[in-house]
Amino acid sequence: MLKVNLACLMVVLSATAAAQEKRPWELEVELGAIATSGNTETTSVHAKLNAKQNLVRFTNEYIVNSLFKQDDVLQDDNSKVKEKTAEKYLVSAKSSYLLSSAEKSYLFGIVSYTHDKFGAYKTYETVAIGYGDWLYSNENLTWFLEAGPGYFRGEKVLQVENTNDPYVYEIEQGGLLRVATELEWKVTQTAVFKQTFSVESGSGNTRSLSDTSLAASISNAMQMKISFTLANDSKVAPGKEKTDTTTSATLVYKF
Repeated sequence: MLKVNLACLMVVLSATAAAQEKRPWELEVELGAIATSGNTETTSVHAKLNAKQNLVRFTNEYIVNSLFKQDDVLQDDNSKVKEKTAEKYLVSAKSSYLLSSAEKSYLFGIVSYTHDKFGAYKTYETVAIGYGDWLYSNENLTWFLEAGPGYFRGEKVLQVENTNDPYVYEIEQGGLLRVATELEWKVTQTAVFKQTFSVESGSGNTRSLSDTSLAASISNAMQMKISFTLANDSKVAPGKEKTDTTTSATLVYKF
C-alpha cells in the first residue's frame, strides 16, 4: 500500500511540475570507486544523482543514491571467496510549495524508499508532509528547518541461529513525526560545506540520518567532495549494529 501511495504522489508531483512555468534543472552526478588487488582485493562503488527543479512556487527534488562493496573473505580452509559486504539503494522525491513569493515559509511532501541488504532493516519506506521555514538566508549561508507527520513501513531483520538463512524479517509500520534541517555554507568562492540532519520518530523505531560534506571546485562544472554519512536506528535485532557510517571521496559533475 505504501509503494502505491509513493507512486501516486510522484505522479502528482510530476503533473504539478508540468503545470508550472519551468526553469532550468539543477543536476548533480556523483561517483566514487575504489578497487584493490594483491594481498587484499576489494571493490567499492558509490553513485548518486540529485535533480532539482525550481518553479515559480514549487521546488521539486529527486535523489537516487547507491552503495556497493565486495571483499575477499577468508574461509575456514584459508581460501578466499568474494562476497558482497554492502549493497544499499535509496530513492526519494520531495516537493516544496512556497506559501508567498515574499516569504520563506513553505509546505512540503516527501516520499522515500531504502533497500539495504546488510542493514538493520532490509527495506524502509516513509511518507511525510509538513511545514518548513528558512531560519537564515543570505548569499553565503542558508539554513532551514521543517517538521510534520507521516507514515513508515519497514522490513526489520530478526536474527535466527542454526539455519542456512540467518535472517528472517518482521513487518513494522505506523505513524511517525519527521523533523529535518539543512545548513549550507559557502566557505569560499570555491568551497561549500553542507550539513543535513533528519529524525523520523515512530512507535517502533526512531531513525536518525546525518550527512556532512565539504565540496571544492575543480572547474566550473566539476567538484571534489568528501562526505560522512550516519544512519542510526533505535531498535535493532540482536547481532545488528544500531549505527552505520560511510566515509567517501567522490567526483561531482554539475550541469
